[in-house]
Amino acid sequence: MKLRELLEDLNYQIIKGNIDSDINEINYDSRKVKESDIFVCIKGFQVDGHKFIDKAIENGAKTIIVQDDVNISEDVNVIKLEDTRKGLAILGSKFYENPKDKLKIIGVTGTNGKTTTAFMIKKILEENGFKVGLIGTIANYIGNREIQTERTTPESLELHGLFKEMVDSKVEYCVMEVSSHSLELDRVYGIEFEASIFTNLTRDHLDFHKTFENYYKAKFKLFERSKISIVNIDDEYGVRVTKDLENLNKKYKTYSIKGKADIEIKDKLSEKMDTIFKVSIGNEEEKMCLPIPGEYNVANALGAIGALYSLNFSLKDINKGLKDVNVPGRCERCAREFNLPFEILIDYAHTPDGLRNILETAKEFTEGKLIALFGCGGDRDKTKRPQMGEIGTNLSDFSIITSDNPRTEDPEAIIEDIIKGIKKDNYIKITDRKEAIRKAIDLAKENDVIVIAGKGHETYQVLNTGKIHFDEREVIEEYLKQKRGV
Repeated sequence: MKLRELLEDLNYQIIKGNIDSDINEINYDSRKVKESDIFVCIKGFQVDGHKFIDKAIENGAKTIIVQDDVNISEDVNVIKLEDTRKGLAILGSKFYENPKDKLKIIGVTGTNGKTTTAFMIKKILEENGFKVGLIGTIANYIGNREIQTERTTPESLELHGLFKEMVDSKVEYCVMEVSSHSLELDRVYGIEFEASIFTNLTRDHLDFHKTFENYYKAKFKLFERSKISIVNIDDEYGVRVTKDLENLNKKYKTYSIKGKADIEIKDKLSEKMDTIFKVSIGNEEEKMCLPIPGEYNVANALGAIGALYSLNFSLKDINKGLKDVNVPGRCERCAREFNLPFEILIDYAHTPDGLRNILETAKEFTEGKLIALFGCGGDRDKTKRPQMGEIGTNLSDFSIITSDNPRTEDPEAIIEDIIKGIKKDNYIKITDRKEAIRKAIDLAKENDVIVIAGKGHETYQVLNTGKIHFDEREVIEEYLKQKRGV
């Protein structure tokens, strides 16, 4: 591909060089640059790509794309853009032959519920005969092929590369968890979504966004780029989303598990891990069974139902996939093969609202005692730590406060921050997460429920020494085998 062809959709300034030259690949990491590559200088919050121009040229870059004024004496092309982040998104799409325009992309955003909702949509589409791509927190998927990921939403260049793989693999629908970071950092710039879902907005990521208003505005960008939005109006910010969409004359549908909405429920009945409910849209009704407990999961289901119904799927077709949905690390039942007299649930809940949801749900079907095990991540919003301490101990009969992903922080200091919010004496502190899980199992009696919160699908722990393998399912299985002498 010629550089001129790649730049077609951009407003650019040629500082020096020849745009009729051939280009190899695009990179924004100077360490990955090879001969005849383009190097795009991205200004990050910790690292500025402009500082690595010399390294990129040394590695073979022949075109440098900047947004700052630079002085480059080497014989390379220098192109200036107003915004290189947006530029990277446009360049990435063009380089991979605009695969985003060949997919039907459904976006899901919100503080909690993104992963569950996305997996529900994927399962429903697959049960209706479609090959589906999924981009999200747990992993990326192209059909049944799983691709590990470091971010909920990849950087724009990798995102368009993933879209290209999906198109080449005959994927028609792509379901995306769209994070507030990705919206604020223009990773999804230029993408038009067939439908998008707003789940809720609660406290999270303020270490990045600084204010709740900034957090909301980042999320709202998704709905500005969607043909239709499906909005949870049980959340006060969902109500605000609808008003802001009306001001833009954008189409939307509302959903609610509590009152009147375009998509609502009737006759809800919980049967331990199953929830049976009747969904109503317009003049249509359908009885559905969701094999995941909790009102918040019914809300997630309504978001998924609303998005697919707006894309002309019938309620009967939607029901086919919903009844068999399973989401790794989201209210996931563990150790069922051991025939335990108690239940063990693993859940990703790592925010105050998320922890409240899973514990309130578990409490509904706990006949014995509810044992909660949780911690908080390091290098993240510290203000939620005492809140989680209070919620965890108030909603459980007994809590074990432990380490999560401490990252560069002292695990003991994080736990002390959590304990500051606790007003009861129904807890113990066990810093080592493996020992904490073993203790919870030792404490559990018949009809008790253990909720292990915070890490969910993760199979690692991030310490100040780096990332180590840590799969809670393995910890549980190994200890149960040890107790039984297997």
